Order: sequence, then C-alpha cells, then structure tokens
Amino acid sequence: MRDNSIDIAAYLASAQAMAAGAATPMYLAVDGQLAAIIAVADPIKEDSIAAINRLQHLGLRVVMLTGDNRATAQAVAKKVGITEFFAEVLPEEKSAKVLELQQRGHIVGMTGDGINDAPALALANVGFAIGTGTDVAIESADITLMRGSLHGLADAIAVSKATLRNIRQNLLGAFIYNTAGVPIAAGLLYPWFGVLLSPIIAGAAMAFSSLTVVSNANRLRFFKPHLHTTSALARSLDE
Repeated sequence: MRDNSIDIAAYLASAQAMAAGAATPMYLAVDGQLAAIIAVADPIKEDSIAAINRLQHLGLRVVMLTGDNRATAQAVAKKVGITEFFAEVLPEEKSAKVLELQQRGHIVGMTGDGINDAPALALANVGFAIGTGTDVAIESADITLMRGSLHGLADAIAVSKATLRNIRQNLLGAFIYNTAGVPIAAGLLYPWFGVLLSPIIAGAAMAFSSLTVVSNANRLRFFKPHLHTTSALARSLDE
C-alpha cells in the first residue's frame, strides 16, 4: 500500500484490532483507494492448548515460528500459552532460527506440516511432521505423526521417554544379574563352600533373565502416554 501511495491511516486501528484478535489483516485497494480490510484467521485447534500444556509439563521449551505479523502471532501465542515466539519469519528463515537455537546449545525438535517447513524439519535434531501435512514435509522429517493433533507430538515424546527408561531398567537388571551369577558359575564359592553351579541351572537362570527383560519391555504395550502425562500433571498441580 505504501509503494502505491495508498493511505491506510484511517483504517490502521481497525487492522491492528483484527491482528490483536489473532487474525491477519489484508488491505484491498481499488483504483488507488482503500476499499476493504479482509481478516484471515487460521483457527486454533480445540486441543492445541492442552497439548502445548503437556509439552511444557514434559520440560520442553516451546517456541512458535510463524510468518504472521507480530500482533497476530502475539495474540495466538497468548491464547495457547506460549511465551516465546518469532513472527514475520520468511520460509528460508525458519531453518536459520533452528540453526540459531542449535548454536546456542539447544537440542531442537521441529514440528510442521507445510512445504515451507521442510528445510527446518530436515535441519532440526528431530523433525516431527504432521501426518495430515504435505508430502515434502513428511519426507523431510524423522518422525511422522499419524494424526493432525499436537497431542501426537506429546505422545511420541512420552513414549520415547518411557522406552529409554525401560531400556535403562533392563540394562541395570542384566548387569546386576550377571555380576552376581557369573562369579558363582565360575566357581568363586567352591573353595569355601564346595558350591558349583550346574550348567542346567545356569541355563535355566539365563533363560529366566531373558524372560524378565522381555516381560519388562512388553509393559510398554500397555503404556498410555496421554493418561500418564495427565496424572503426572495432576500430581504436580496438587503439590
């Protein structure tokens, strides 16, 4: 509008009010005169606020990247509970922002669904593509969420944390078992007590150890990430 010397001063307040309401205002001019202001809004999904709350409760620093103007971005961020955001970001700048955060020492997980998100998804330490998004975003990401809800992101992170926790439990159990069993099998107690471990018993014990590890890992089949996070959040609020 400025490039075409079209005066928008009289309607600037209206446009700013639209932006404050999380809509992006666009000016329409006809024959060199401002004719209308069109407000376009990408509605916030009903479960986004709860999903972002879950992510923050998991200890994640949630940052929003958007090409919208600052007023609109600020209004959206306020509604969903995000305190840090970057507005008016051009497509090529999204990957630059990811790199900037990485250079500060952060491990960055990027979530997106558009063509413009693909470079940032590929550059991030972990890229999460929304399954309902574009093919190029899905191809660029490390993980594809099967639904369009951000709860899928929180679920994926919760499952990964539970998996790592399960692996550590199995490693610790196997280490303790072998630390105790191997010396006995090697005859450590024989000089004092005359005790030797029968190969049959040793084989059965090793099979039982493997069964214990597999059974513990199998518990992940019953892991409910959403319920797990919700109950943990409730305990946190009670405290």
